[in-house]
Amino acid sequence: MAKKGKSKTPSNNIAQNKKARFDYFLVEKFEAGLELQGWEVKSCRAGKAQLTDSYVFFKNGEAFLLNTQIQPLPTASTHFVCEPTRYRKLLMHRKQIDKLASHADQKGYTVVCTALYWKGHMIKAEICIAKGKQQHDKRNVEKERDSNREMQRAMQRAR
Repeated sequence: MAKKGKSKTPSNNIAQNKKARFDYFLVEKFEAGLELQGWEVKSCRAGKAQLTDSYVFFKNGEAFLLNTQIQPLPTASTHFVCEPTRYRKLLMHRKQIDKLASHADQKGYTVVCTALYWKGHMIKAEICIAKGKQQHDKRNVEKERDSNREMQRAMQRAR
């Protein structure tokens, strides 16, 4: 009789911006919907999205996501021109947009997208208010991470 394996649940993550976690202190997180075209949703299902240099800018009281790469699939986008790095409108409440815009105006703060993920049948973006790290801050974080790793290894050897 064959063993029944655990049913694997598919991951909800589409893309993550690990560089943002390295370059910034993430102060506060928000969830936002994205206004996407059909070919972009199909590409996200195939995992063709990148958030490496993406950030949020504000224009006329609306929030837009810029520099998010969504590569078109050759089979899904044959009959029209696809623009992989176009502006994508973020769908958020007015109070949230105002709060993000006020933080973005302060010196040293920016608003970045840290993740794209599925929530039900919709694609959501995790938007964070971020404060830039200096070079010495990055070194301190790396030293702290290394020391934590060493402590974990020592604890495992002691068992």
